Amino acid sequence: MYSASSPYRIITVCTGNICRSPMAALMLTEAFDAGGLGGAVVVDSAGTTSYEAGHPIDPRAARVLSAHSIPSEKHIARSWRQEWFRERDLILALDVDHYGWLHEAAPDSETLAKIRMLRSFDPSVARRSTLDLGIEDPWYGGHHDFDVTWTLIMAAVPGIVAHTRAALAAAHQGQDYGPQQVRSIS
Repeated sequence: MYSASSPYRIITVCTGNICRSPMAALMLTEAFDAGGLGGAVVVDSAGTTSYEAGHPIDPRAARVLSAHSIPSEKHIARSWRQEWFRERDLILALDVDHYGWLHEAAPDSETLAKIRMLRSFDPSVARRSTLDLGIEDPWYGGHHDFDVTWTLIMAAVPGIVAHTRAALAAAHQGQDYGPQQVRSIS
């Protein structure tokens, strides 16, 4: 559970950790930095498999991020570790299979409450079924599919930032983490 003495920790999760989850983690990190929360929030990513562990981000994902001035060259893919269920405050699944995998592996109900679909923070789709909130793997497609991934993730970023501000404010009662002007990262 989150405490006021440590940063709020978010992890984004996809299959191999070379496309969707690192894109989401880097986009969120940029948004938190732009919103003045960089020191209070840590975002990282992982894959449900070890297929790509040790590899860099997919060049097509890097291209999209670079087009928006977000560096990605330091990303190295890694697979999920069980202790992250306890160590992370918010666990964001990028697609329904990741959501199901995380639910199956979660050790308890407290951990289950941390797991959300990333797109559940997009107000245009938030009330839809979990089955409708996935972001398809762009790895099988082309550049356009990575652009679509960017757009879908970006639509959820403001909601995740707002959710995190509320969690920080609750933990730091009296300190103002209220809405601030956030520089667009698009």
